[in-house]
Amino acid sequence: MRSLVVSRTPARFATARLLSRFAVERAVESGPLTLRDGPPKQPPNSDWRRAVPILSGICGSDLATIFFEASRYFDPMTSFPFTPGHEVVVELPEDPGVRFVLEPALTCSVRGTPPCNACASGNTQLCSNTTFGDLAEGIQTGFCSSTGGGWSTEFLAHKDTLHRLPAEYTLEESVMIEPFACAIHAALRPARRSGSLAIVGAGTVGLSILAAAKALGCYSSITVAAKHPIQRELARQLGADAVIDPSELARRARSAAKANRAGSYLGGGFDSTIDAVGSAGSLESAILSTAPGGEVVAAGMPATTHLDLAPLWHREINLKGSYAYGTEVLGPEIATRLNQPQSIRTFSLAIALAKSANIGALVTHKFRLSEYVEAISKARAGGKEDAVKVVFDMRKVKHDG
Repeated sequence: MRSLVVSRTPARFATARLLSRFAVERAVESGPLTLRDGPPKQPPNSDWRRAVPILSGICGSDLATIFFEASRYFDPMTSFPFTPGHEVVVELPEDPGVRFVLEPALTCSVRGTPPCNACASGNTQLCSNTTFGDLAEGIQTGFCSSTGGGWSTEFLAHKDTLHRLPAEYTLEESVMIEPFACAIHAALRPARRSGSLAIVGAGTVGLSILAAAKALGCYSSITVAAKHPIQRELARQLGADAVIDPSELARRARSAAKANRAGSYLGGGFDSTIDAVGSAGSLESAILSTAPGGEVVAAGMPATTHLDLAPLWHREINLKGSYAYGTEVLGPEIATRLNQPQSIRTFSLAIALAKSANIGALVTHKFRLSEYVEAISKARAGGKEDAVKVVFDMRKVKHDG
């Protein structure tokens, strides 16, 4: 079995973080990630399957880990050494020719523990047992030493985490279903789903949220703040009502709401704003551009940030997190429009909407596993190098030598 492995090596983490500021490829080469050959993982019980990846995505959380930029909050919920990769479309050796998408959350049912309160209510994204049960610590496949991950020729998947895909789905659509499920959850987080929405950031997270909001039929208008030309073009293709530079967000909010202004204070703004970046600047911009009494959803994975929360307090803006997926409550209007039940698992909804949402268009680059330095560097550069979703094409591993 060939796999990329992250080891707990403090010196390599520190080197990767330092070099990432000016020499990304050297940072990858000198960092905690290495390509190895080794024996396959052994399943803990008969509920587990050997999964063979076809495409496996590179996520922002993967990059944050490799470059030592993730919040230390996650350290106790990660076990080393681990193989990254949680955005995966796979085949099973016993079911050739059939494709499955992985739902990577390692929740109570997967870990073999009694359901916690969150899992019992269907809110599996809030599972409290991510360090217990049959597996080592890990909130998802791709951050757990017991399961392996999608950046490999094989890993372990619990039978309940494998969703069979319609035959007509392309590989690009299939590998985007996991981030699309995250996006659907984020798009449904605001309580007011019929007002104006702004999305700050147009990488994979922001564009997936745009695709989700359009597929759900939510919001009277959607404005996307996109920095790079490829992001702006894709935002227009996916149906944004307005595509602007991030520096124009507050001005657009003021204009759309016909709001008064005093310095950075706005008397109006967007009804809801979703931050798809997770930086201090993007969160601050989202808060300042949201109407008093509105909502800001943090969907991009944040690290440690320093924010001026005075406008959040003064204008009574609600700040919400949006992590992963669970069970969605659509409400009668959306459920009727989509011909879906009012209460539905996010992954089921993502699979149902993936084809019409055109999420496969976000896959811009494919690399062999042996080309991981170039692949991760491309993903790190993102829109600056015309990249959105970068994936490993595991069908090419046999040509790696």
